[in-house]
Amino acid sequence: MRSYNFKKYNMGGLRIGPGGISPFIKAMLIANAAVFILQQFFPRMDYVFGLIPARFFADFPNLLYQPFTYMFLHGGIGHIFFNMFALWMFGTEIEYAWGTKTFGRFYLISGLAGAILTLIVYPSQPIPMIGASGAIYGVLVAYWIMFPNRLLYFMFLLPIKVKWAIPGFMLLGFLFAGANVAHMAHLGGAIWGLVYLKSDWRLNWFNRKLKNLRYKRQEAKLNKKVHETEEIMSRVDSILDKINEVGLENISKADRKFLEEASQWSREKDKG
Repeated sequence: MRSYNFKKYNMGGLRIGPGGISPFIKAMLIANAAVFILQQFFPRMDYVFGLIPARFFADFPNLLYQPFTYMFLHGGIGHIFFNMFALWMFGTEIEYAWGTKTFGRFYLISGLAGAILTLIVYPSQPIPMIGASGAIYGVLVAYWIMFPNRLLYFMFLLPIKVKWAIPGFMLLGFLFAGANVAHMAHLGGAIWGLVYLKSDWRLNWFNRKLKNLRYKRQEAKLNKKVHETEEIMSRVDSILDKINEVGLENISKADRKFLEEASQWSREKDKG
């Protein structure tokens, strides 16, 4: 599993929520709020920057920005409030644990995964899909895996462990959220979160195997060079002994050529 660093984060004391706003989440809160305000003045933004699968494929590749921009748009005050509240509530500890760059990349790819799954399942959908929910679901899954025994207080009263609360929340959202909810975006973000967290040990195993393979290859090359060097020096010693016995002028042309090549090889080796 991934290693987490909580040195920057104060885990002690009684508090409501995860504490202060982390850097990437702060940027997302500002960006989403700014875009939401613009939407009130320019309602056509939904049709320009929201993800519309039918238009995306009809005008391909002119709308490649939509799988990214759709996650900054929202359909109402409740929509943006609950998405941003969930991002702050569940994402803060993850960002402090992973670091801002890693968490930011994870969040955006979760949103892209939601867009990709929507495009695959509903390629002819003519209405825009908007909202950060795909990215939020990736964050929820990450929190679920990282902190399964953390207690959440439902309605500030009923304590429920994260390992039960988050799946329950997702199930209720799927069953009762209505027909206009982008379920495939939610599912895509959740799948990416699961794959990212659970595949890490496999990736580490693969990286270790790859490093071991590289090490073995380097070791084999080194051993080969050492063996070649020993053979060269052994023959050089043999030729030098022969020179001591019969004189330089009486050794063969092959031995003379080998000495010249060995001398050149030695000079190149010293330069290298």
